[in-house]
Amino acid sequence: MKVDVAILGAGASGLCCAIACGRRGRSALLIDHGRKAARKVLASGGGRANCTNIDISPADYVCGNPHFVKSALARLSSWEFLDWIHAGGVATREEDNGKHFCTGGAISLVRFLMAEAQAVGARFRLGATINAARKDGDGFVVDTDAGPVRAASLVLALGGKSWPGLGATDFGYALARGFGLGVTPLLPGLTPLLAGPDMAALCQDLSGVSLPVGLSGPCDAAGSLLFTHKGVSGPAVLDASLFWRHGPIAIDFLPGVDLEAVLAETPRLEIKNALARVLPKRLAGAICDKLALAGPVAGLSPKARRELAHKLAAFPFTPARAEGYAKAEVTIGGVDTAAVSSKTLEATRIPGLYVVGELLDVTGRLGGYNLHWAYASGFAAGAYA
Repeated sequence: MKVDVAILGAGASGLCCAIACGRRGRSALLIDHGRKAARKVLASGGGRANCTNIDISPADYVCGNPHFVKSALARLSSWEFLDWIHAGGVATREEDNGKHFCTGGAISLVRFLMAEAQAVGARFRLGATINAARKDGDGFVVDTDAGPVRAASLVLALGGKSWPGLGATDFGYALARGFGLGVTPLLPGLTPLLAGPDMAALCQDLSGVSLPVGLSGPCDAAGSLLFTHKGVSGPAVLDASLFWRHGPIAIDFLPGVDLEAVLAETPRLEIKNALARVLPKRLAGAICDKLALAGPVAGLSPKARRELAHKLAAFPFTPARAEGYAKAEVTIGGVDTAAVSSKTLEATRIPGLYVVGELLDVTGRLGGYNLHWAYASGFAAGAYA
């Protein structure tokens, strides 16, 4: 088979790249080892697809070059994306912190993207094994189990190592290295954090307890925290995991709450019962046990109350490590952007080779940022491939 553009990977970035190519009259073939396209999209947001965020900016991304994302993001705003999918019948609802979810579920978004790709002539080869890809003269050859594919341009859109249960592998990085592209160190991102020895027992005892918190340390994050039998999870923790490498994280268990005022109103209550008015009961008891607090609130001096309020506003939690790729939503690191054009997503030393989406060293915060990068980078490459 011979096409203008061979796109390896039929996820969000690959689909958007195919759409942009097709709009230019370029024939595109999407090749993916999965039998379904966009498997990560289907699983995202608990099946509801947190498809974008209205407050996207370059500052929401971690990348070796903080300016790299600016060009692609500037060419596809969240409002432009939403106008496009809304016109195509995909309804969304805005929730906390600017997140937009698909009211018809992730399947509505995937069906729309596939229909848009097919409408401009894109073809699919799903359930295919990609054995190798190489430069061949002015073009490229992709060896698959269904025979070779020759293309003038080749797009690597194979995603990262996160969510191996959905079929994710490190094959994209191997292909990139085979073309001589550098790959920065890889880490699981947007993942739970496992407790160190000083907090392991506490987390196990509190497993299942959830509450809104603020986190500070490697970054500021806010949202729900969930204690698990191995550590902590929840949106705030996943977001913080993108930036955490070592050292403590400070947990504010009572964001916006004046604990000293709460305690002043309940002098006769046991300390743990007073705390249980503003904290989950199990957490209130566990904190009192850890801090050796007992007796009525009246027994606490003003200094002790201030110290307690301070400790609960900056409770130290030092993770042992981030949980692995099985629980990670994204991969931190990837193909080094130093060798890729930020405007076209083309490898600077290999004309016709493009790299998009999660495979690049670009990782967004929790809240629709990574899916939006997939669309933006796919469209950017598709405008030139």
